[in-house]
Amino acid sequence: MINRIIIALVLCCLALPASAVAASKPNVLFIAVDDLNHWVGYLGRNRQTATPNIDRLAARGVRFTRSYCAAPVCNPSRAALLSGLRPSSTGVYDNNNDWRPAISQELTLPSTFRKAGYFVAGAGKIYHEAYRRRAEWDVYLEGEGKEPQPTGNTGVGGIKFAPLDCKDEDLRDWKIVQYGIDELGKPHEKPFLLTIGLHKPHMPWNVPRKYYDLHPIDSIELPPHRADDLADVPPAGKRMAHPEGDHKAILESGRWKEAVQGYLAAISYCDAQVGRLLDALDKSAYRDNTIIVFWGDHGWHLGEKQHWRKFALWEEATRAPLIWVVPGVTHANTVCDRTVDFMSIYPTLTDVCGITTPSHIEGRSILALLKDPKARWGEPALTTYGFKNHAVRSEDWRYIRYENGDEELYDERVDPYEWTNLAGDSKHAGVKAELSKRLPTLDKREVEPRAPRAVRKKAAAKKGGNQAEP
Repeated sequence: MINRIIIALVLCCLALPASAVAASKPNVLFIAVDDLNHWVGYLGRNRQTATPNIDRLAARGVRFTRSYCAAPVCNPSRAALLSGLRPSSTGVYDNNNDWRPAISQELTLPSTFRKAGYFVAGAGKIYHEAYRRRAEWDVYLEGEGKEPQPTGNTGVGGIKFAPLDCKDEDLRDWKIVQYGIDELGKPHEKPFLLTIGLHKPHMPWNVPRKYYDLHPIDSIELPPHRADDLADVPPAGKRMAHPEGDHKAILESGRWKEAVQGYLAAISYCDAQVGRLLDALDKSAYRDNTIIVFWGDHGWHLGEKQHWRKFALWEEATRAPLIWVVPGVTHANTVCDRTVDFMSIYPTLTDVCGITTPSHIEGRSILALLKDPKARWGEPALTTYGFKNHAVRSEDWRYIRYENGDEELYDERVDPYEWTNLAGDSKHAGVKAELSKRLPTLDKREVEPRAPRAVRKKAAAKKGGNQAEP
């Protein structure tokens, strides 16, 4: 009798369409956003921001309030997250480090999911685009197209911002999201990992004028800042701040508020595209069986500490959104205040998808926090920028140690904008000693810098030669 029941169950499974069998495994919608700092509504860092769609996504699952990048630069941040190896283990510290010779294709997140039977599709900026390895995907969107250019004044020096008189669909992020929408509308016989990488709010902050209109210039407030903020920052930190560069130019131009407006407008455009993607998922056959992980690759300064862009180890450059929605695991409107970094994303995805986590992974799965956001944790976030420059962020403290031994220490409980460096105060020696234990034990020398292919191709053309693709 038992044998007959087993045979009947096997025959029943064989009779099911492949799409129904695939539905037993969770799909993954993996959303990466370029240069999105913590100016999103649910984090409350900037009350002027308008992110209704990111906020509704946050309300569907677990939103992390202390989430940090592995590196405050596009290329090393993404290479670390997607490989499971920290910058200090690979030597990939900056945008000009080609990570591909240092990181085997077999180790990466897309490759692990493909080996586990997933269909892996992607569009937009997942890796730093100069060094994308398309062989890791089954299919990838090619030809995002050129974007319209603004007329007139386009910003201040390297800080580029201007409204565009165009439609939303004229920008490449629209096309990237449309690719995701199309994939969500197709029947899939395998579970899928769909990776969608949005460019905005990466510069230039050129988006349709209606997004600038959401943030009228007369309502713009500058981010909290102090004119003497660098007074207690050691020389290595001041070099990263580079106040004589972008910040000096912005101050001399008198256009600080306009630049803030441009960043807010670019965030709002990004938010609208996230909304399109969520709407498509909700209308699809995959709504109830799709994990969503949403992350920004690092933070961004807009004049705090007299610094602009990323490229630093303070809160503004290292904190970025992280949202998880895992059907059957997470609960709506859940907040997790534990400190995590993005090295947790790879092992958490393998955990929740029932895939064996590769042994090389250096991050720790946060599945326990997805189940119970108040669970014991004790694992601080680690961010690296350059050889032997690290920041350790616990729930209460940020400790920075530079290659030359310079230090910074901030009590985040009373100093969330990191205005008072306590590293020289002997009464906090114990805190420094404890956080120092979290610094990497390996600091690999930098991968030999290499110009992106487009730059090398242009140089080769000038010499009259050809440059092969790496």
